[in-house]
Parts: sequence; structure tokens; C-alpha cells
Amino acid sequence: MPGLSVAVTGATGFIGRVLLQSLVRDGWEVRALTRRPQTGDESITWIQGYLDDQASLQNLVQGFSAVVHCAGQVRGSSLDDFTRTNVEGTANLVRASTQQDLPPRFLLISSLAARQPELSWYATSKHLAEQIVADHAGVMSCAVFRPTAVYGPGDKEMSPLFRATQHGVLPMVGRSAMRFGLLHVNDLVAAILCWLATRVPIHGVYELDDGMPGGYDGHSVAAIAQDVWQRPVRCLFLPASLVSMTANVNLCLARLLHYSPMLTPGKVRELQHPDWVCDITPLIQALPDWQPCIRLRDALPQAA
Repeated sequence: MPGLSVAVTGATGFIGRVLLQSLVRDGWEVRALTRRPQTGDESITWIQGYLDDQASLQNLVQGFSAVVHCAGQVRGSSLDDFTRTNVEGTANLVRASTQQDLPPRFLLISSLAARQPELSWYATSKHLAEQIVADHAGVMSCAVFRPTAVYGPGDKEMSPLFRATQHGVLPMVGRSAMRFGLLHVNDLVAAILCWLATRVPIHGVYELDDGMPGGYDGHSVAAIAQDVWQRPVRCLFLPASLVSMTANVNLCLARLLHYSPMLTPGKVRELQHPDWVCDITPLIQALPDWQPCIRLRDALPQAA
């Protein structure tokens, strides 16, 4: 195993918090970037700063053997909103890493949306971030993980849908034939830990979901919820025209009132895309010690 030191961005987010707990448990020396002062665990060295602050990023990665870049912008009302964090922030962190005498191995936590960059500003920004990392593959060891929809305790995006199933309904956007993958946060973190632990760095771009053959669709998730809650759960497909109109209104209001929207026309195009299922075979071959262990049926009560 390489030197047990890793720098983490996005450490106060949903995935980052779970990752930090696992790194500390496994004995890693951890530095984590934060925008606000943090207290608590003495096993973590907090570096206060931003992704546009080169001095903070230098302090974050200095002398460390690995970087896991989890930070990302998921809400915004323009491409620039996403570019500042997801593209320029990644470029800054890559620059700080490659300027080290011994550049660390570098893992970008991207998104499956990056394989369809034309769909949304978010997908475009993640695709561009991946290109920045790939452009530096000759200077440092780097890899990209593209997880599908990640859920678990502390998730704020998927949990409202899972809670809705407790009341007998699963609201969906798109067509009934569309299929998607799901990934529990613990399985994603386990993959990150396996990547960190390899003696020979693993390169490339890898998709991650829970390995459910063919993925899920709205009806299969509703059926799982029905079995778990022991009550009828109906899959409700919202009219595409209504959702699109709502997204356009939300975007206009966000620009007028200066807030960062989640529901935008681009997000609707993502939600309506027919295939968000992963092929996890390449990652399993690259990391033989990793296998997704958690399926929705077992995790739904906790996720909701």
C-alpha cells in the first residue's frame, strides 16, 4: 500500500463526510479542504480555503501521496455557475498537484452525466473536468470515477423520492421504459478506498452502480418499495410538458432572485434520458477487491 496520506475536497458534502469517516477508521492521514472553520475530529487536518485559492490548494496537497477530488457544483442558473467549481476548480487542484516534486495519485469523482455532456450545463462541466484530468495523465497517475445516482444516509437529493414511497407514490420524470442505475454511498466509498490501496495506480475512466443487471426503472423501484413497506406504491410519471414548464419558470425565478436552482431545463433532459445504467465490469477487473454489496431493497428503509 502507498503512503497513507490523502487530501480530500468536498469533505463536508454527502459523499465526502462518509469518505472521511472511512479514511480515519482505516488509519489514513487526512487533510480536507473546507470553506468554513471545522471542529471535532483531531484525525483530520482542515485546510481552510477555496478551489480558486492556489495557496490553500498547495497546502492541501503538499507532500501527500493521494488526492480525492469530491467537490462539485450541482446547482446553478448558467454554465458559468458550474464551470467555476467543476472546471476551473478542478484545473486549479490539478495544477497544485502537478507542481509537487512527487505528484500524488489523483482521483476525480465525476458523474455518469459526463458521458452525455450535451444534456445539461452540469454534464458539460463534468465532461470538461474529466478532460483536464486526462490531459495531465502523463504527469501524474490519475483516474476518474463516474457514479450514477448515489444515495444513502445524509443524501438530500434521492431521499425525498424514497420518503414519498412511504406514502404510496413514486414520482418520476420521463418514460416508463427509461432505465437507471443506483449506488449506495458506502459502495462508492469502498471503491475509492480500494483505488487508494492499490500498489500500482489504476488509470482510466470507470462507471459505478450497484451492479443490478439492466438497472432499475420506475416500476421496479415502486415494486421494491411496496415489498419493503408492505403497502401499495404507485409509480406516477409526471407530464413532461408540466415538468419542463416548471423548470423554465424556476430558472427565470433563480436568475431574478439570485438563488441556485436544482430543477432546470438541463436537469429535466438528464432525468428524461433513457439509459443511465453502468457497466461496472472494467472497474471490477481493475479493482478485484471491490464489489458493490448493497442493493436498494436492503438499503431503502435507511435511505428514506
